[in-house]
Amino acid sequence: AIATMLILSACGGSPPPAPSPTGPTQAEIDARNDSIAAARAAEDARTAAEREAAQREQERMNRARDDARTTLEAVVQFEYDESDITAAAERLLRAKLPILRNSPTVRLRFEGHADERGSTEYNLALGSRRAESVREFLSGFGISTGRFTTTSFGEERPAVNRSDEAAWAQNRRVEFVITGGQIVTSEDD
Repeated sequence: AIATMLILSACGGSPPPAPSPTGPTQAEIDARNDSIAAARAAEDARTAAEREAAQREQERMNRARDDARTTLEAVVQFEYDESDITAAAERLLRAKLPILRNSPTVRLRFEGHADERGSTEYNLALGSRRAESVREFLSGFGISTGRFTTTSFGEERPAVNRSDEAAWAQNRRVEFVITGGQIVTSEDD
């Protein structure tokens, strides 16, 4: 009887307390999700900023190459019946030098022109002398003459089709045509 009573008293008491939860609370889960979302947003912002910076840099380099191309293709003018480099032409030619030094593969053709006054033969020879004077000027600064070719169109390809002093002044020129190579700017370094 005593044994039965002990067994019944052992089985019939109040149940043991429920174990406390061991996982994170909902507030902890929400905080963790917020920090993951914040980290992803920060990474996305950093990636977007890097992409924008790379795009701005590429646009800057493209502008620098376009500016260098414009400088290389800038036309130099000459006085009437002259093939000597003028002060204005010298400034334009000196601006071409750093680009040519930075871009050793660039090749140019110098196209000499004259106004309509004078014979066809004379103007072809004058255009040729003008192109040669440009080549000599640039080679005087250490740029290899092998990078340049010259040709003369004389009076055959006027820049302006009129017969007045303003038109003639524009027609007395050497034009520059890039025939090969790649322009490298100092910004490419």
